Amino acid sequence: MTEIELEKTYLARDLPELSGVESVIIEDTFVPEADYHAVVRLRCKGDNYEITKKEVIDESDASRQTEQTIALTEQEFRSLAASSSKSFTKRRYYIEIDGFAAELDVYLGRLTGLVVIDFEFNTEAELDSFKTPPSVLADVTQEEFVAGGYLAGKSYQDIAADLERFNYQPLLREGVNK
Repeated sequence: MTEIELEKTYLARDLPELSGVESVIIEDTFVPEADYHAVVRLRCKGDNYEITKKEVIDESDASRQTEQTIALTEQEFRSLAASSSKSFTKRRYYIEIDGFAAELDVYLGRLTGLVVIDFEFNTEAELDSFKTPPSVLADVTQEEFVAGGYLAGKSYQDIAADLERFNYQPLLREGVNK
């Protein structure tokens, strides 16, 4: 099934209180490994496994993408994921920011310190009228360095110069970055 995803991505300014907040560990692997910015993602999210192809509709606007997803078994996911080392793990928290539902992604492993926030929208009008909440650091929706297919396989150091352009500081808190 093909869907249109409407989404904006921001760098987090800080880590809100997250104890007791619903979260899930997500493992993403991108294929093919040789692609500079792969658009095919294998995802393990809890007990759910899937393969998704996400492509921007207009190269000048990454907030609008087509998304095609197929459910996989765990065995299918593991077999396909073994073909690439372009991967990362993150913990996703489902929170509210300034009255809006948001997904706060705390990257783990080699990307520890990176925290991004996604806001998803149901309509073009919602997306177009959205104002950046004051509690986030910077809108990075159009920045390639935070796109999953580019970010996969990288370390925090690999993207540190890009993050510094936004005065981003690594966000670390015991119990959250694990």
